[in-house]
Amino acid sequence: MSVRRLAKEQPASWDFAPVTLEKAHWWISKYPQSRKQSAVIPILWLIQKQDGWVCEPAIRKLAAMLEMPVIRVLEVVTFYTMFQLEPVGKAALIQVCGTTPCMLRGAGDLMKLCADKIGHKDHISADGLFTWQEVECLGACVNAPMAQINDYYYEDLTPQTLGQIIDDFRAGKAPKPGSYAGRHTCEPAGGATTLTDPALYDGSKAAPVKIPNAPEPA
Repeated sequence: MSVRRLAKEQPASWDFAPVTLEKAHWWISKYPQSRKQSAVIPILWLIQKQDGWVCEPAIRKLAAMLEMPVIRVLEVVTFYTMFQLEPVGKAALIQVCGTTPCMLRGAGDLMKLCADKIGHKDHISADGLFTWQEVECLGACVNAPMAQINDYYYEDLTPQTLGQIIDDFRAGKAPKPGSYAGRHTCEPAGGATTLTDPALYDGSKAAPVKIPNAPEPA
């Protein structure tokens, strides 16, 4: 894994939004007082949800809140790649999977489209709305190629469908996540071919269970 460093430009100060602070205290309350440092990961996630990334003043404030050395928080935030160390686009952070199944199914074309419509990867677009990245396997290999956009998976993508998704985000819309090939979750392309009898799922084939020594119903 490449070395991850904090952004060169940092805000002079930072503070929790009221709702973020409330949730942070909720997480801290889940642990014994002597183990409250265990809340570091969920609170870092809350910080990122507040601002889109994790800045150095936020790291220092969190370290003080959890009474742990700043370097320990830095170790966590630089190790886990889910934490963004630089500002990202305000509309969408597009993370295109670049691992083998997605590459075989056209992830390279998706990345070229992102470069054409957004700009260089790992940089905010000129309009400030987008950032795109190449990431490792996101675990949706059956529906390759795919990308995580903000909090959701967009699957079975083509350059055309991803281009429309980007245009929708730019227009302030909320594109529907999931498969863009019409499939349901991870079923085979073209639909399920086995276990298709509705009676398997409506309970009509369930046999009554006899519990030994159970009283007869009144």
